[in-house]
Amino acid sequence: MSTKDILKNSFLESLAASDVTPQEIFLVLFITTVLALYIFCIYRVLTRKTFYNKSFNITLAALALITAGVILTIQSSIVVSLGMVGALSIVRFRTAIKDPMDLVFLFWSISIGIICGARLYVIAVIVSIFVTVLLFVLDKMPVAKVPKILVVNADSMEEEDRIMEVVERFAGYYRVKSRSLSAQQLDMVVELRVKEEKELVQGINELEGVHAVSLLAHDGEVTF
Repeated sequence: MSTKDILKNSFLESLAASDVTPQEIFLVLFITTVLALYIFCIYRVLTRKTFYNKSFNITLAALALITAGVILTIQSSIVVSLGMVGALSIVRFRTAIKDPMDLVFLFWSISIGIICGARLYVIAVIVSIFVTVLLFVLDKMPVAKVPKILVVNADSMEEEDRIMEVVERFAGYYRVKSRSLSAQQLDMVVELRVKEEKELVQGINELEGVHAVSLLAHDGEVTF
Protein backbone atom coordinates (compact mmCIF):
# COMPACT_ATOMS: atom_id res chain seq x y z
CA MET A 1 0.00 0.00 0.00
CA SER A 2 1.39 3.36 -1.01
CA THR A 3 1.66 6.48 1.16
CA LYS A 4 -1.14 8.05 -0.83
CA ASP A 5 -3.48 5.18 0.02
CA ILE A 6 -2.55 5.33 3.69
CA LEU A 7 -3.30 9.05 3.87
CA LYS A 8 -6.54 8.55 1.98
CA ASN A 9 -7.70 5.78 4.32
CA SER A 10 -6.80 7.78 7.44
CA PHE A 11 -8.74 10.77 6.11
CA LEU A 12 -11.79 8.64 5.37
CA GLU A 13 -11.62 7.11 8.84
CA SER A 14 -11.57 10.59 10.35
CA LEU A 15 -14.74 11.43 8.45
CA ALA A 16 -16.55 8.48 9.95
CA ALA A 17 -18.75 9.22 12.93
CA SER A 18 -17.30 8.31 16.31
CA ASP A 19 -19.33 6.28 18.74
CA VAL A 20 -21.22 8.39 21.27
CA THR A 21 -23.43 6.12 23.32
CA PRO A 22 -26.86 7.24 24.57
CA GLN A 23 -25.60 6.81 28.13
CA GLU A 24 -22.82 9.34 27.50
CA ILE A 25 -25.28 11.77 25.90
CA PHE A 26 -27.65 11.57 28.88
CA LEU A 27 -24.73 11.98 31.31
CA VAL A 28 -23.45 15.07 29.50
CA LEU A 29 -26.90 16.65 29.35
CA PHE A 30 -27.67 15.80 32.98
CA ILE A 31 -24.47 17.34 34.35
CA THR A 32 -24.90 20.36 32.07
CA THR A 33 -28.47 20.80 33.34
CA VAL A 34 -27.32 20.72 36.96
CA LEU A 35 -24.65 23.36 36.31
CA ALA A 36 -27.09 25.42 34.23
CA LEU A 37 -29.54 25.48 37.14
CA TYR A 38 -26.65 26.47 39.39
CA ILE A 39 -25.85 29.43 37.11
CA PHE A 40 -29.57 30.29 37.08
CA CYS A 41 -29.62 30.52 40.89
CA ILE A 42 -26.36 32.48 41.14
CA TYR A 43 -27.57 35.03 38.60
CA ARG A 44 -30.82 35.46 40.53
CA VAL A 45 -28.97 36.01 43.82
CA LEU A 46 -26.44 38.50 42.45
CA THR A 47 -29.09 40.58 40.68
CA ARG A 48 -31.49 40.80 43.65
CA LYS A 49 -30.59 44.48 44.19
CA THR A 50 -30.75 45.50 40.55
CA PHE A 51 -33.04 44.97 37.57
CA TYR A 52 -33.66 41.23 37.19
CA ASN A 53 -34.38 39.88 33.72
CA LYS A 54 -36.01 36.46 34.03
CA SER A 55 -35.98 35.86 30.27
CA PHE A 56 -32.22 36.42 30.13
CA ASN A 57 -31.72 34.07 33.09
CA ILE A 58 -33.69 31.32 31.35
CA THR A 59 -31.62 31.96 28.24
CA LEU A 60 -28.43 31.35 30.22
CA ALA A 61 -29.63 27.93 31.38
CA ALA A 62 -30.84 26.89 27.92
CA LEU A 63 -27.67 28.17 26.25
CA ALA A 64 -25.47 25.83 28.28
CA LEU A 65 -27.51 22.81 27.15
CA ILE A 66 -27.55 23.89 23.52
CA THR A 67 -23.80 24.46 23.51
CA ALA A 68 -23.18 21.04 25.06
CA GLY A 69 -25.31 19.45 22.32
CA VAL A 70 -23.37 21.31 19.63
CA ILE A 71 -20.03 20.13 21.04
CA LEU A 72 -21.27 16.53 21.17
CA THR A 73 -22.36 16.78 17.55
CA ILE A 74 -19.01 18.22 16.46
CA GLN A 75 -17.18 15.40 18.23
CA SER A 76 -19.27 12.77 16.44
CA SER A 77 -18.22 13.66 12.88
CA ILE A 78 -15.82 16.07 11.23
CA VAL A 79 -18.22 16.49 8.27
CA VAL A 80 -21.06 17.54 10.56
CA SER A 81 -18.74 19.88 12.46
CA LEU A 82 -17.66 21.67 9.28
CA GLY A 83 -21.27 22.04 8.19
CA MET A 84 -22.30 23.34 11.62
CA VAL A 85 -19.48 25.90 11.67
CA GLY A 86 -20.64 27.16 8.29
CA ALA A 87 -24.26 27.33 9.45
CA LEU A 88 -23.45 29.15 12.69
CA SER A 89 -21.22 31.65 10.90
CA ILE A 90 -24.25 33.24 9.20
CA VAL A 91 -26.05 33.85 12.51
CA ARG A 92 -25.96 37.44 13.73
CA PHE A 93 -26.80 38.36 17.33
CA ARG A 94 -27.77 42.01 17.62
CA THR A 95 -29.25 42.12 21.13
CA ALA A 96 -27.34 44.69 23.17
CA ILE A 97 -25.96 43.69 26.57
CA LYS A 98 -27.10 46.41 28.99
CA ASP A 99 -25.18 45.25 32.06
CA PRO A 100 -21.50 44.12 31.84
CA MET A 101 -22.27 41.49 34.48
CA ASP A 102 -24.70 39.85 32.05
CA LEU A 103 -21.77 39.39 29.66
CA VAL A 104 -19.86 37.48 32.35
CA PHE A 105 -22.78 35.11 32.91
CA LEU A 106 -23.23 34.70 29.16
CA PHE A 107 -19.63 33.54 28.66
CA TRP A 108 -19.86 31.41 31.80
CA SER A 109 -22.89 29.57 30.44
CA ILE A 110 -21.30 29.02 27.02
CA SER A 111 -18.05 27.82 28.61
CA ILE A 112 -19.88 25.31 30.81
CA GLY A 113 -21.64 23.95 27.73
CA ILE A 114 -18.33 23.57 25.87
CA ILE A 115 -16.51 21.96 28.81
CA CYS A 116 -19.34 19.54 29.61
CA GLY A 117 -19.74 18.72 25.91
CA ALA A 118 -16.06 17.73 25.91
CA ARG A 119 -16.86 15.53 28.95
CA LEU A 120 -14.46 17.37 31.26
CA TYR A 121 -16.91 17.52 34.14
CA VAL A 122 -14.38 18.12 36.92
CA ILE A 123 -13.08 21.23 35.14
CA ALA A 124 -16.64 22.52 34.71
CA VAL A 125 -17.39 22.12 38.43
CA ILE A 126 -14.10 23.70 39.54
CA VAL A 127 -14.52 26.65 37.15
CA SER A 128 -18.07 27.23 38.42
CA ILE A 129 -16.93 27.21 42.05
CA PHE A 130 -14.08 29.64 41.43
CA VAL A 131 -16.26 31.99 39.36
CA THR A 132 -18.92 31.99 42.09
CA VAL A 133 -16.41 32.77 44.84
CA LEU A 134 -14.84 35.55 42.76
CA LEU A 135 -18.19 37.16 41.96
CA PHE A 136 -19.41 37.14 45.57
CA VAL A 137 -16.10 38.41 46.96
CA LEU A 138 -15.91 41.28 44.48
CA ASP A 139 -19.59 42.09 45.01
CA LYS A 140 -19.09 42.43 48.78
CA MET A 141 -15.82 44.35 48.50
CA PRO A 142 -16.35 48.04 49.33
CA VAL A 143 -15.01 50.22 46.55
CA ALA A 144 -16.40 53.69 47.17
CA LYS A 145 -19.54 55.30 48.47
CA VAL A 146 -21.98 56.17 45.73
CA PRO A 147 -22.59 59.95 45.72
CA LYS A 148 -26.03 61.48 46.06
CA ILE A 149 -27.71 63.89 43.65
CA LEU A 150 -28.97 67.18 45.07
CA VAL A 151 -31.63 69.00 43.05
CA VAL A 152 -32.45 72.57 44.09
CA ASN A 153 -35.07 74.92 42.67
CA ALA A 154 -34.54 78.61 43.53
CA ASP A 155 -35.50 82.10 42.36
CA SER A 156 -32.32 83.24 40.58
CA MET A 157 -28.53 82.95 40.35
CA GLU A 158 -28.17 85.14 43.43
CA GLU A 159 -29.16 82.20 45.66
CA GLU A 160 -26.41 79.92 44.31
CA ASP A 161 -23.67 81.25 46.62
CA ARG A 162 -25.78 80.70 49.72
CA ILE A 163 -26.78 77.22 48.55
CA MET A 164 -23.13 76.29 47.97
CA GLU A 165 -22.19 77.57 51.43
CA VAL A 166 -24.61 75.09 53.00
CA VAL A 167 -23.33 72.32 50.72
CA GLU A 168 -19.70 73.04 51.71
CA ARG A 169 -20.67 72.87 55.37
CA PHE A 170 -22.15 69.36 55.21
CA ALA A 171 -20.52 67.69 52.16
CA GLY A 172 -16.95 66.47 51.98
CA TYR A 173 -17.12 66.16 48.21
CA TYR A 174 -19.36 68.06 45.82
CA ARG A 175 -19.49 69.05 42.17
CA VAL A 176 -22.07 71.09 40.30
CA LYS A 177 -23.36 68.93 37.46
CA SER A 178 -25.72 71.42 35.81
CA ARG A 179 -27.31 74.85 36.10
CA SER A 180 -30.52 75.72 34.31
CA LEU A 181 -31.66 79.35 34.46
CA SER A 182 -35.01 80.47 33.10
CA ALA A 183 -36.81 83.80 33.33
CA GLN A 184 -38.15 83.12 36.82
CA GLN A 185 -36.16 80.29 38.42
CA LEU A 186 -32.82 78.49 38.80
CA ASP A 187 -32.50 74.70 38.72
CA MET A 188 -29.24 73.24 40.08
CA VAL A 189 -28.01 69.65 40.13
CA VAL A 190 -25.09 68.89 42.48
CA GLU A 191 -23.30 65.57 42.95
CA LEU A 192 -22.08 65.16 46.53
CA ARG A 193 -21.21 62.84 49.37
CA VAL A 194 -22.86 63.68 52.67
CA LYS A 195 -23.54 61.91 55.96
CA GLU A 196 -25.94 64.40 57.52
CA GLU A 197 -28.51 64.20 54.75
CA LYS A 198 -31.47 65.48 56.76
CA GLU A 199 -29.57 68.52 58.04
CA LEU A 200 -28.35 69.37 54.54
CA VAL A 201 -31.82 69.30 53.01
CA GLN A 202 -33.30 71.25 55.91
CA GLY A 203 -30.53 73.86 55.80
CA ILE A 204 -31.00 74.54 52.08
CA ASN A 205 -34.79 74.53 52.37
CA GLU A 206 -34.63 77.27 55.02
CA LEU A 207 -32.80 79.64 52.68
CA GLU A 208 -34.79 82.54 51.32
CA GLY A 209 -35.60 82.16 47.64
CA VAL A 210 -35.40 78.34 47.61
CA HIS A 211 -38.64 76.67 46.51
CA ALA A 212 -37.79 72.95 46.49
CA VAL A 213 -34.93 70.64 47.52
CA SER A 214 -34.52 66.97 46.62
CA LEU A 215 -31.72 64.55 47.56
CA LEU A 216 -31.64 61.47 45.34
CA ALA A 217 -29.70 58.21 45.46
CA HIS A 218 -28.61 56.44 42.30
CA ASP A 219 -26.92 53.18 41.27
CA GLY A 220 -24.76 54.62 38.53
CA GLU A 221 -21.00 54.93 38.25
CA VAL A 222 -18.96 55.82 41.31
CA THR A 223 -16.87 58.99 41.29
CA PHE A 224 -13.56 58.68 43.16
